Parts: sequence; structure tokens; C-alpha cells
Amino acid sequence: MTAGNDVRVRFCPSPTGTPHVGLIRTALFNWVYARHHGGSFVFRIEDTDARRDSVESYHALLDALRWIGLDWDEGPEVGGPHGPYRQSERRDSYRNALGLLVQAGEVYESYSTPEEIEARHRAAGRDPKLGYDNADRDLTDEQKAAYRAEGRSPVFRLRMPDRDISFDDLVRGPVTFKAGTVADFVLARGDGTPLYPLTNPLDDALMGITHVLRGEDLLPSTPRQIALLEALQRVGIGNGPFRYGHLPLVTGEGNRKLSKRDPQSNLFLYRERGFVPEGLLNYLALLGWSIADDRDVFTMAEMVEAFDISRVSSNAARFDLKKAEAINAAHLRALPVEEFARRVEPYLEAEGVITGTLTEERRALLAAAAPLVQERSVVLSDAARMLRFLFVPEEGFELEPDAAEKNLGADAAPVLEAALTGLDALPEWSTEQIENALKAALVDGLGLKPRKAFAPVRVAVSGRTVSPPLYESMELLGRERSLARLRAGLERAASLG
Repeated sequence: MTAGNDVRVRFCPSPTGTPHVGLIRTALFNWVYARHHGGSFVFRIEDTDARRDSVESYHALLDALRWIGLDWDEGPEVGGPHGPYRQSERRDSYRNALGLLVQAGEVYESYSTPEEIEARHRAAGRDPKLGYDNADRDLTDEQKAAYRAEGRSPVFRLRMPDRDISFDDLVRGPVTFKAGTVADFVLARGDGTPLYPLTNPLDDALMGITHVLRGEDLLPSTPRQIALLEALQRVGIGNGPFRYGHLPLVTGEGNRKLSKRDPQSNLFLYRERGFVPEGLLNYLALLGWSIADDRDVFTMAEMVEAFDISRVSSNAARFDLKKAEAINAAHLRALPVEEFARRVEPYLEAEGVITGTLTEERRALLAAAAPLVQERSVVLSDAARMLRFLFVPEEGFELEPDAAEKNLGADAAPVLEAALTGLDALPEWSTEQIENALKAALVDGLGLKPRKAFAPVRVAVSGRTVSPPLYESMELLGRERSLARLRAGLERAASLG
């Protein structure tokens, strides 16, 4: 095994679309591997496809890694000794390497068209869809000149070795690709424009990458990379093949690969809902790895300490939203209450009930209310919705339609009237006094079961059927606002009688 401080891994996404949870899972495993071994985590942007790449997606990738907390040692906006870290700024490196490979005979010009390749397969009785047949390996200078005279432009193909290619996968163990099963493949177009099969392994070689952890869908390309890395080493670039580990696929419904088009895959939707980074990272870690058979919840520091790449499963990992929510809820409960309250603030702002910096009075209200919802919240937006009634101005207070329809009908009028009578007489507005008054008026006085007794009061006061504990909520809301909302609820119920 490579010495710890020699470990160099990379995360090298293309800036297309919105960051995907499967992509971030790959980044996480690379980051943790680097941190466990005291190595380096390199962040590189593969942005050579001008048709698909976008500035927005580039900034989204930076935003995603910053929000989720995966810091990089080298890369965009950080720099490093192997920059630049955007492929669009590295074209000279690709041109130089291609020239060396061509000069050494590792790469050759290929002129066959897809139609010609299919025709040769048919003539030989083979499947016409087998792909390139290595027919251009030994073209003479005269043949090349004749093709160019026809106006053809070549592609540049790597000459694959005539032997088995084997490697010891860090996740899957020994893997072998038999000689002849992988055809010579294209590295660049005729004008020298480099393609991914050249740029990706070449940049890894130039940046001193030692370990490549990536999705199992890329496993078929590994023999190509190994062959190219060997060829590059022969022309004086890099140190030959790396150690590879192919991570299990992340699947969605029907055990299909979770695609960018799947709504569950959008990383930022989890931020919008109020997942906390440590909760989402914890869950993504479980998509292929576990810290122990009987333990699902852990911190990133604990993962870094315990991580062992050989314990990563090779089986596909299904993204389970309910499990992700449960893990996130556990991390919310573990937050210090002051930190929980701080993280809820942006979601209260998203609810439209606070803007900018909280006043001291409102900050104190949030601090007092946060413990009431922390245990009940799955995501931070849950907490914001439950606390909304405390912060919304009275003119903006609204009842949830379903909650009002089910709990503030005509039969709620006597309940609310009795509640008002009992609460009006309270000399002190405290949780204990409110509880005693409501129980005396509704449970003892009207003979109602608690569920029937308190549901109309809860909805009238908070607007929802799910809220913080009722008595504590009413104390925080205050006497005047609580009674005003109960009177409004009574008027609604009475109007339906």
C-alpha cells in the first residue's frame, strides 16, 4: 500500500446540469480516503465539451462541495502545484502528449468509417455491430496519403497491447480483461482535439494521482486507461497505472441507475428541504459502506477514522429517501440547540416570516421555541413550518385549509368557547397554568378525550395539526395573540353552525 502522505485522489466532474447525489457520494469516498491516509484530495473540472458544459454548472459544483463540507487541497480557487485545474485551460498538455505518443508509435491515424467497419464484419461473418476491428493499425504512408487525398480526416487511436490486462480492484478484487476484447480506441480527432479517453487519464498522470475511486459504470474503460498510462510512462509521462476501486452504483426505483433526470438525484433539493450536510453525507456513506453492522449514524470524523476501502460493498446501493430522512433527523437531534436554532433561521426566511437579521426579541423567541421542535423535525424546513405561527404577523396568519376543515367545523365552537372562558380567567400566562385551565375546561368540564379536546385549540392557535407542544406554544405566543386566534377560530366555527 502506498504510504499515507503519498495518497493522491481526485474528483473530476464535468460541469453539466445540477450536482447529483451519486456524484457527491463518489466525491465523499475519495475525500474520506484521502483524509484517512493523510493524503491529498484534488478537485478538477473536466470542461472540454463546449456544447454541454456551462458556467452555471461550474459554479454549482463549487457551491455543492462547499455546502456539503468536502474541502479540496488542490483545485479551482485553491490552486496547487499541478494547475490549472480546469481542462479547458490545459490544451497544450494534451497536444504535447499526443505528439509524443504518435512519434513513439503508441498512437496511429485511423481512417475507417463506421460503414466500412460494419462491411468488413459482415464480409467475415461477424456481428456488424462489434465496433472497430483494428484494421488501420499498419497503414502505409501511401495509404494514408490516398485517404487524405479523398478528403478524409483521421482519428488518433491508441494501440492496445496484445495481452490480457489485469488489475487488483480495491473494491472488487482481481479483474481481468482478455486480450483482444478491447479494441484500439480514439484519443483525439484528426485536428488534434483531445477526447475524454485521453484527457482524463493524462491529467491524472500529470497530477500525480495514485488512487482512482469511481463508479462501477466506468469499469469497462479501465483496461483502456491502463494501456494508455503504460504508453504515457514509456514516453516519459507519469508513473504508469494507478490503483483503481470501482464503487457500487447508486440506484433508484426499480433498481435502475439513479440518473440526473430522477428528482431524487438533485443534491440541492435536499438543501432546500433542510437536510444538514452531516446528515446527508452520513446517508451517502451508507450507499456502499458502513461503520459497523449495528450502527448507521456517525460523524464524518468517525468515518475518516474508520474508513477501509476494502469494506466497501460491490453490490448496488439503492437510494432510500425514508432512510436518508431518518439519518438526517438523528443529526438534527444531535445538534446543540443553539446551533439548531441558527440553522433554522434561513428556512424561516424562506417561509416569508422573517427577513434579514433577527431582532433580539425574535432571536430569544426562536431560542425558546427551538427545543420544542428539534426532536420532532426530520428536516429543517419541518421546524420552520412548525414555528411559523410564532413569527408571522397577525394579519398574515392563515389556517391550513385541510386542518381548518377537519378541526374547526361547527362542532368545534363549544370547545373553543370553553377554552376561551377557562383561559380568560388565568392570573398568570404560563405553560403550567394554560395546561391546567384547558384540561379543566375541556377534559373535565366537557368530558372530551384529549384528542378531541385539544385539536381545535391547536389548529386555531398554530394553523396546523402538527405543531410544537400546545401549552408551551401558547406561552411563547403570548396571552393576547393566543386569545385573539382562539376568538377568530370560534367565529369561524360558529359561522358554520
